[in-house]
Amino acid sequence: MLEKNKVPDNIAPMKKYMRDQFDFFGIKSTPRRVLCMQYLKSQPLPEGSQLRKIVKELWQLPEREFQYFAIELMIKTKKSWTENDAVLIEYLVTLKSWWDTVDFLSTWVAGPWLQLFPHQIKPLTKKWNQSDNIWLNRVSLLFQLKFKKQTDLVLLTKYIQNLSESDEFFIQKAIGWVLREYSKTDPKWVKNFVKENNLKPLSKREALKVMVRGKVSDA
Repeated sequence: MLEKNKVPDNIAPMKKYMRDQFDFFGIKSTPRRVLCMQYLKSQPLPEGSQLRKIVKELWQLPEREFQYFAIELMIKTKKSWTENDAVLIEYLVTLKSWWDTVDFLSTWVAGPWLQLFPHQIKPLTKKWNQSDNIWLNRVSLLFQLKFKKQTDLVLLTKYIQNLSESDEFFIQKAIGWVLREYSKTDPKWVKNFVKENNLKPLSKREALKVMVRGKVSDA
């Protein structure tokens, strides 16, 4: 289905945007999601070991759209998730890693999975936060991105402070992003946090971006 709908003119620019790390069929995000949803609606959804086998096989294929589809499949089969899927999540985060898949996984797979198995949050995300793998570090910061009022601020504070001295762009950006997103829920907390913590300039700019634009009030 993906190969049949490839757009040759888009392949080179899409590869360039991802620094020539991956092949593409050239299908942009909106039409790709429409195609994937149509396909998923037309097929019986896999479960259990079959689901995990298919997701891993998709992850091994060269075109990046297969990895995006694997994540869509994971989201669609949420009812089949088990506590053992921590291993699968780590596999997906640490293989063929780049911001596009890692951010998608953080927000729509790792975060919801941890909400299903909340006793896993502290031990697992602590391991990710302390890992030598920057992508696991990034997930430890971003898994709460959509938690809003359910955000564990003690955990978020600790994880940001642990990584705040990192010179890695993707870590600095993630710190700013999660703070910026939480500023839509509690701008005063974020403003105080930025004031009281020694953040890198990039993290600080990103954290305050929404408030600087005047889109939320810290009153």
